[in-house]
Amino acid sequence: MTERLTSLSGLAPTAKLPHYDRDALKPGILHLGPGAFFRAHFAPFTDGAIAAAGGDWGIEVASLRTADVADHLNEQSGLYTMLVRDTAGTTAHVIAPILRAHVATRNPGDLLAKLEDPAIRIVSLTVTEKAYGFDSATGGLDLKHPDIAADLADRHAPRGVVGYLVEGLSRRRAKGIPPFTPLSCDNLPSNGAVLKRLVLDFAERVDPDLRQWIEDNVPFPSTMVDRITPASTDATYRDAERLTGRRDMAAIETEPFTQWVIEDHFANGRPDWEQAGALMVEDVSAYEKMKLRMLNGAHSLLAYLGYIGGYEFIRDVMDDVGLAALARRHMNAAAATLDPVPGIALEAYADELIARFANKAIAHRTYQIAMDGTQKLPQRLLEPASEAVADGGKAETYAIAVAAWMRYALGADRNGESYELRDPRAAEIAALLADVPRNGGAVSKALFGLPGLFPAALTDNLGWTEDVANKLEILIQDNRLPLF
Repeated sequence: MTERLTSLSGLAPTAKLPHYDRDALKPGILHLGPGAFFRAHFAPFTDGAIAAAGGDWGIEVASLRTADVADHLNEQSGLYTMLVRDTAGTTAHVIAPILRAHVATRNPGDLLAKLEDPAIRIVSLTVTEKAYGFDSATGGLDLKHPDIAADLADRHAPRGVVGYLVEGLSRRRAKGIPPFTPLSCDNLPSNGAVLKRLVLDFAERVDPDLRQWIEDNVPFPSTMVDRITPASTDATYRDAERLTGRRDMAAIETEPFTQWVIEDHFANGRPDWEQAGALMVEDVSAYEKMKLRMLNGAHSLLAYLGYIGGYEFIRDVMDDVGLAALARRHMNAAAATLDPVPGIALEAYADELIARFANKAIAHRTYQIAMDGTQKLPQRLLEPASEAVADGGKAETYAIAVAAWMRYALGADRNGESYELRDPRAAEIAALLADVPRNGGAVSKALFGLPGLFPAALTDNLGWTEDVANKLEILIQDNRLPLF
């Protein structure tokens, strides 16, 4: 059997290696959630910053749930391969700033000790929207979220991300240690502001003095992150081994494009990420709104229509001329809801997105993108749709996208085979639809009643809701839409 990737020596000449001394790194960043996106985005940017500008910003990672990625990284001395795929071929980059991986469920004390370590100056996160435990209706803590409820009941033995952050900051305050900077890299609008609101809400409930200290001393910069990262497959691991000469169970694959916009507010320093191509700004909101509405909104539209239409990958959906044109129509509609974005031409940005979606080298599953719909719809589709109808627009492509999500929410494909929604509100959706006739009017009425999801600006708009119901009826009967 081929030797595992455990060092930078003896690798195949086709592998691109980091240009810095790993032995000089020290832990400066703790990252929660070492999934594929972190390995395709945050870690490579940090790798590039160290190579370009130096610094000792080594990364330790922690998984709050599953152990497989952490175990693979530890077995490989923190090294892994990032495959960059496009139509010209595939290149292998060995990424090297990770020093150690923790598994919180095995040893929570180890993670808590790391959170209060003065050497850790940034605690970054890619834990997905559903891990934050926020109530979309109030914007504050969801007190029914299992992690939030458990951590409020026993704040010194946390299991969720907000609980860990608050306990870590509490311990640092008690010992006179400067705070770390929490840095959210999840696909949430105003992700730093959301995280700050939740942390302050939690802290207020357990220690009002701690809440005030956090508000006075801890910055929560928002970020906008963008890089399409499919789930790793056997082909990922085979290609990583072929290009490096080593077996790599932590390998990931991604596209050439990468973008990171960061609000430059940090408590105790940061890597020189701008040297690796990041854009450091005062306010990230215009960039994140552009990305959420134009890229993510179109991605969700294509994922739901594609999955129920029998397309496995986004690249396959883009082979359908009608669906590709629909994606561009939706991007144009989304662009119309945006204010100007500094340095960005929105028409050129849309052209770039279409090319990225159609990249034949990237196998991004529609089923992967379709998951967690109730967490993604508000910022990607429902907020801009509300603005569009308020301005007197028809918001037709938004109606198509919502109808596609509702068809997907029925949980059965066009052949009657059932599938898991993989949504945190799946049980609630199933209960709402249990006795509902399978027609567009009945199903849309039931799902429009899902608490806290659809804004009144949409549900009170009779013309728009009828449009959704009519499009959903066609999807239920024919599994396709007359799009043109």
